[in-house]
Amino acid sequence: MSAISGARGRREVESHEPDERWAVSYADMVTVLMCLFIVLFAMSTVDKGKFEQLANSLASGFGREVAEGGADTVEGLVIPPELLDENGVEELTARATTEYESLVELRERMRQALAAKGLERTVDFVIDDRGLKVGLIGAETFFADNSTQLSAKADAVLDAIGDVLAGVDNEVSIEGHADHRAAVPPFPTNWELSSGRSTQVARFLVEREGVAGGRVKATGFSDTRPLAPGDDAAALAVNRRVDIVVESKEEERVRALLPELVAAVKEADRP
Repeated sequence: MSAISGARGRREVESHEPDERWAVSYADMVTVLMCLFIVLFAMSTVDKGKFEQLANSLASGFGREVAEGGADTVEGLVIPPELLDENGVEELTARATTEYESLVELRERMRQALAAKGLERTVDFVIDDRGLKVGLIGAETFFADNSTQLSAKADAVLDAIGDVLAGVDNEVSIEGHADHRAAVPPFPTNWELSSGRSTQVARFLVEREGVAGGRVKATGFSDTRPLAPGDDAAALAVNRRVDIVVESKEEERVRALLPELVAAVKEADRP
């Protein structure tokens, strides 16, 4: 009995000893807080020289060129030379330039065809990130008022343009637009009027000029995409239009460079 009582007494004494395992977690938390404060203090007292060394080291690791004085020689990311031949900026610029020249050549061919018939002032040419847009100036020149029937002048213009379009393989989007005034019967809305006019242009190019039907699409935008604000006659005439868009065959990142090339050419042509 005495031995049993002694063992029980020792267990009771041991059970009353404090459990200090919490101290380990507490020490970890204090250590983390200390590290946090050290980092915050270091950020608040940046050594400019060491910071530039770190920045230059990271820049070199990501392919940026750094001059001897530590200053960057270029803005933005420098693509390694081995990638320039395949997907680099130089290749994209060269492709965009080639595409721009191709669209300019197509535009000039159309201009010459129209000039031969004295119709060079009936269309407006714009090169943008979609391709070459041929705007039919003044809906009344091509359609009777509130009508989708092509006029005799429209036939002549489309005949000249169609001869050129038939010889290329670009996709062609015919886009009809209306001004914001309410539609007049027989058209319930401007959607029917704008799409009816674009359809007539598309049919003329396909059925009479031999442009492949699989490359042509006709769209009506109603009055949702005006070019000029206001209710004056000039603004209404500009918004009441049909555009023939010869779409570029290049990928989007190449086409995105076309407006810059157009702007550069215009700037160079200024006296």
